[in-house]
Amino acid sequence: MKCPRCDLPLNVSQRQSVEIDVCPQCRGVWLDRGELDKIVNRYEAYDAEDERSNYAEHQHHDTPKRKGFWQEFFY
Repeated sequence: MKCPRCDLPLNVSQRQSVEIDVCPQCRGVWLDRGELDKIVNRYEAYDAEDERSNYAEHQHHDTPKRKGFWQEFFY
């Protein structure tokens, strides 16, 4: 597939079982049908887990802080 902006071939990358297409020039991210829904579902699960860990963090101050959702997803 080609980038709609640059007309260059997109690089395909797998992130947490979600396939994303990234333009090597403009760094645009393109998703196929249903991929955004997968990301939203993962974010909601992350958010719920983060709420539980925040509660636990108040109980134990030495608990290491988690990365943010987008840092875990893209890096």
